[in-house]
Amino acid sequence: MTNQQPVDAADSWRRMVEALRMAGERMDAGTRILSADERADGFRALARALANQIGRLEVDDAHPELDPFNLWRHKFYMDNPDFLYWVGEISDEGSYHIKGRAPGAAFLSINVYSGAGLVARTVARVTSDDLDLKEDGSFSVSFGKSPAGEGSLHMPLPQGANMIWVRQFYEEPPTGEAYTRIVRLDKAPTPPFIEASRFARRLDRMGMVLDEASKRIAGGARLATEGSNQIRVWVEAQGGAVYTEPGIYYHSGGWDLRSGQALLIEGRMAPARFMNIMLYSRFHNSLDYNNRQISLTGKSIKTDSDGRFRLVLAGEDPGCANWLDTEARPQGMFLIRWLQPEVTPDLPTVRMVPISEIGKDA
Repeated sequence: MTNQQPVDAADSWRRMVEALRMAGERMDAGTRILSADERADGFRALARALANQIGRLEVDDAHPELDPFNLWRHKFYMDNPDFLYWVGEISDEGSYHIKGRAPGAAFLSINVYSGAGLVARTVARVTSDDLDLKEDGSFSVSFGKSPAGEGSLHMPLPQGANMIWVRQFYEEPPTGEAYTRIVRLDKAPTPPFIEASRFARRLDRMGMVLDEASKRIAGGARLATEGSNQIRVWVEAQGGAVYTEPGIYYHSGGWDLRSGQALLIEGRMAPARFMNIMLYSRFHNSLDYNNRQISLTGKSIKTDSDGRFRLVLAGEDPGCANWLDTEARPQGMFLIRWLQPEVTPDLPTVRMVPISEIGKDA
């Protein structure tokens, strides 16, 4: 006999709904100084985060799936359309086979995490440097107690491992042939029709994630008063924090522009496995990459003979190379990623100039 208290899903539901209510209150308070459009954009970011987490509510580590993550309607905290992501939950007692294809990818990583919510640590890791990638980009790896065979690389699963992220990095838009799938190799017990404690924990986890995420998303309203037309080393994200890729060095900044103004970001390319710059709303969602040029990779950035670059952030086309479309948003954020740089990248400079002063042949 145990003294475990019965689980009431209604209590978890109320806590989750309260977390949603508080998220809305934070967004309301944080965006009152903004325009109606920007306030609506903030609540859209919350709705996207909710859609993202609802999609993760009933994941099953007994029969896991690697679900595409951070798609257009489910953007969640600094998404990156130059990557393809797949995310799945696992059990540290299971054995799994992952296979897929990454045609033309600049890099591939599979990170195994231990943690919950927005706090996790990498406990196992495999990259394209370790895998036997075929000519068509196909790969295979197994995790856990039992190897998959078929010549796959095999990695043990450390105690506490509970999530896998697969990332494929692309210099150019990926093709529809890219995919990643997971299969459990050992036989998992057939689950009951529902486990009250498990479902309640998932509701609580969703509420916890949304509560923490809303603090960060709503905090983007501070761009109205700080961090504009500046750039810095994003120390907080180095080393794989908050599910980021461990080998990335980050520069982050923001813009504060009016009609007819542009922000110039000038620097020097550093030798790196992959590099890109991405524009985000103040609420940590990427801008409209379906219809606008809001990112550039190292391969597409035009440089001079010394490897120096000049990136132009503006709400209208200045007619020069390396233009990134701010959607005429008065304020927003940008992020520069350097994957496995051979040297520490120099911090670029930023300055605001009239668009009319930008040379057309630059």
